[in-house]
Amino acid sequence: MFLIGEALIGKEPEIAHIDLLIGDKEGPVGTAFANGLTQLSAGHTPLLSVIRPNLPPKPSTLIVPKVTVNNMEQAAQIFGPAQMAVAKAVADSVEDGIIPKDKADDLVVIVSVFIHPQAKDYDAIYRYNYGATKLALQRAMTGFPDIEKVLYEKDRSTHPVMGFRVARLWNPPYLQVAFDLVDLSEVKRVLAAIPESDHILIEVGTPLAKMLGIQVVKEMRSGRPGAFVILDLKTLDTGNLEVRLAADATADAVVISGLAPEKTLELAINEARKTGIYSIVDMLNVSDPLAILKKLSILPDVVELHRAIDMEGNAHKWNNIPAIKALAKEGRRLLVAVAGGIRVDNIDEALTAQADIVVVGRAITRSKDVRDTTEQFLAGLKQMEIDQYRVMTDF
Repeated sequence: MFLIGEALIGKEPEIAHIDLLIGDKEGPVGTAFANGLTQLSAGHTPLLSVIRPNLPPKPSTLIVPKVTVNNMEQAAQIFGPAQMAVAKAVADSVEDGIIPKDKADDLVVIVSVFIHPQAKDYDAIYRYNYGATKLALQRAMTGFPDIEKVLYEKDRSTHPVMGFRVARLWNPPYLQVAFDLVDLSEVKRVLAAIPESDHILIEVGTPLAKMLGIQVVKEMRSGRPGAFVILDLKTLDTGNLEVRLAADATADAVVISGLAPEKTLELAINEARKTGIYSIVDMLNVSDPLAILKKLSILPDVVELHRAIDMEGNAHKWNNIPAIKALAKEGRRLLVAVAGGIRVDNIDEALTAQADIVVVGRAITRSKDVRDTTEQFLAGLKQMEIDQYRVMTDF
């Protein structure tokens, strides 16, 4: 047996975060247990958990402090409430049937314990570490989370210590607000007026990037932490270099021109995958987007069907969206964005054509009432704000 469990419970500074291994004495967990008990390191000395002195639980359990223990006060927290909490959680897990009673002498547990340097409340330290250890044991023994749970939750969840959400494109359609303004104070004013929504994407338009440089991405983040920010570079050459620059600037996605050479497109898309950001190929002035995509050995995450500002008298070519989406390889999704002259009164047309992202610029950024106009576009998406209603009771 080699099982892994994890749980986080409580509030800072007494918050408890438990990582643990449980397995057979004769297996790798048993070897790690013996090594941990005999190979000590300063500030991270492992110790046996005990319910009280002279009463260790079964299975035998080793506690490993995550945070360096610098003084006797911190040592007392480990050797007192944390040590008892872990031991009691293990013993209770046997009593409750989480760990089979007939296996209690054959298994060992290794528990990595986090205690914040500013923690003071022994009662909270005990209760949080007890709860987290018992929950982590239950998760280990039941194989939680299964892979379906991981895939379902990975883009819906956020880490509480991060302080902000890392947005991903898991629930289209989205409204992408394109900032082609070139005055930073005006950008900040408009950004502040845009309502919070899981379905809003922020685009640093090409004129804005040229005027203020790609570091303006971080300026946008200062006004909207956790936003999904797209850097529209319309890359035509040195695809991997420009994508890396976008990633270094903390962009979530980068725009590459569909007019770029095939090699440049492939290098850019590969670099985006390597750096963990989305690649968007903008088909502005490309007569046959489908033909371009079919030539590529690797597809982007998003294809943008873009009508130029100077060509807004022409009709959109949205009839081939299903054919573009059909190119997606198994296990991946190819999203399609539409841009150019989209208004509140024609957003339904874009969504009916199966657009995943509607890109709106001046209709919002030059609106007399930015917030109201944005909310009208959001209403057109007919999307529920899931994160406002989800309560993470089991995570």
